[in-house]
Amino acid sequence: MPKIKLTDVVLRDAHQSLHATRMRTEDMLPICAKLDAIGYWSLECWGGATFDACVRFLKEDPWERLRKLRDALPNTRLQMLLRGQNLLGYRHYSDDVVRAFIARAAANGMDVFRIFDALNDLRNLQTAIEATKAAGKHAQGTICYTVSPVHNVAGFVAMGRELAAMGCDSIAVKDMAGLLTPYVTAELVKALKDHVDLPLHLHSHATSGLADMCHLKAIENGCDGLDTAISSMAGGTSHPPTESLIAALRGTEYDTGLNLEAVQEIGLYFYQVRKKYHQFESEFTGVDTRVQVNQVPGGMISNLANQLKEQNSLERMSAVLEEIPRVRKDLGYPPLVTPTSQIVGTQAVLNVLTDKRYQTITNEVKLYLQGRYGRAPAAVNPTLQQQAIGNEDLIECRPADLLKPELERLRHDIGELAQSDEDTLTYAMFPEIGRIFLEQRAAGTLQPELLEPLPTQSEIRTAPTEFNISVHGETYHVKVTGSGHKSQADRHFYFTIDDIPEEVVVETLDELVLTGGTQGAVKKAIAGKRPKPSQPGHVATSMPGNIVDVLIKEGDCVTAGQPLLVTEAMKMETEIQAPISGTVTALYVIKGDAVNPDEVLLEITATPL
Repeated sequence: MPKIKLTDVVLRDAHQSLHATRMRTEDMLPICAKLDAIGYWSLECWGGATFDACVRFLKEDPWERLRKLRDALPNTRLQMLLRGQNLLGYRHYSDDVVRAFIARAAANGMDVFRIFDALNDLRNLQTAIEATKAAGKHAQGTICYTVSPVHNVAGFVAMGRELAAMGCDSIAVKDMAGLLTPYVTAELVKALKDHVDLPLHLHSHATSGLADMCHLKAIENGCDGLDTAISSMAGGTSHPPTESLIAALRGTEYDTGLNLEAVQEIGLYFYQVRKKYHQFESEFTGVDTRVQVNQVPGGMISNLANQLKEQNSLERMSAVLEEIPRVRKDLGYPPLVTPTSQIVGTQAVLNVLTDKRYQTITNEVKLYLQGRYGRAPAAVNPTLQQQAIGNEDLIECRPADLLKPELERLRHDIGELAQSDEDTLTYAMFPEIGRIFLEQRAAGTLQPELLEPLPTQSEIRTAPTEFNISVHGETYHVKVTGSGHKSQADRHFYFTIDDIPEEVVVETLDELVLTGGTQGAVKKAIAGKRPKPSQPGHVATSMPGNIVDVLIKEGDCVTAGQPLLVTEAMKMETEIQAPISGTVTALYVIKGDAVNPDEVLLEITATPL
């Protein structure tokens, strides 16, 4: 039998799963020579959430990252994860944008395109597969594995046969949540190998603790390639360790042929690198068998924890994990992988953090229920669909068939800020943050987010999180649940006092001395513009976020249910609608503002009867 081929995901999915995709290019390049010498079948290093994270948080040009990795890894195939018609964004793009993106990715050094669709709607893969083949690159058609009343082995085999007919060079089973069990893996791999005459690769996260056993069963039943991660970046929501599999297969008919000692050296390097990103790791990146119920994938869980932390609601994680399967059922059992993982996950967070389920429905859920992401695997909740989209027409065709070519319009919109086709495509993926990135690059003001140093022992010892205090003869039980970054001038601290949530804003003394109180006064004046909601016409948001669009102005007459503002939270957009009919008499926000639930964003004075 042929040797097992390994794809190492340390440069992409490992850090996406463990610390929210925050690894910087500067920490990848020093080890590339050793990675290049190993003899991997491929190295996954681009795509997925890396493009978004580069532009949004790291302030790196993702195209420049690809070019640098190509130069540093001349002897190894580079592999990326591509979301079919979604590319690397969160919507469907027109065919001309899909073709242009893949052509430029290939020209910049990409070799293997692992192409999937979040709904397993293969109509959404066709253009990407054709474009990859046209560029002379390897098209790996991907089956998103999931468990539901409407998914089974026979259905996955039918998908594999169709992907082969579409011209794919290989097939991948993408078990993004670690749902496979060993004997199901054996059944699925054998069935695919019996019916599809293409190399088969398996990508399985270790979240449930079963992935190592699944790997062995896959190998025994004919699987050709496996995804692993360097041991210091492996396990839990990441992947099985590379070194362990090399050792397990050494001297057998399945021997990988890779040098274990050389790979171990790379593991020591990433052991040190991982410490640098400690602030993005959460308590939810280890083995968690609940994934067999909630189906939250590895890349999603670290991002979800990070996003809940930003909302100061990390203690609600268990409630969110319980809500996710309910939302997934309402949406017709989509596999949970980008963008459906974000769509389902964000809606679950909204359902938990607001007064009642579906009080606020994200724009992406509305588009999903209309059919703009493709065909749902099963029937959706008709009551929710009616609530979300009313009597709007449902889309039955391939969604991209309704999209006009848009590349020229995108070039015109971004104008001289785009110095290349790659810049235009960055703007296409993320119009808001893409434009900001290009503007900051032009101005020379790109600044990556701060990395916090590891806490010292003295800091660890003097940081109580739960205690009793006595004030005026009364004793209160206090638990610290979160705090803002210590670099903030006005630092927010979050507590529960006798189980009641409270928030305190502390303005540092140094800031007052340095500014004579001016800066604090300005901030208080700005905060003072936004009263607390108290009237039916006071419009607020359900959760903290940013204003991405203002659809009205002062003096406009609006009707109940009319969209007024668009906010973004956790990468998903939500329309804020008018609670009553009337006239907009005060507007407290502009595009780009950060907003919180306890603030009035605008006021509507009711129309007299």
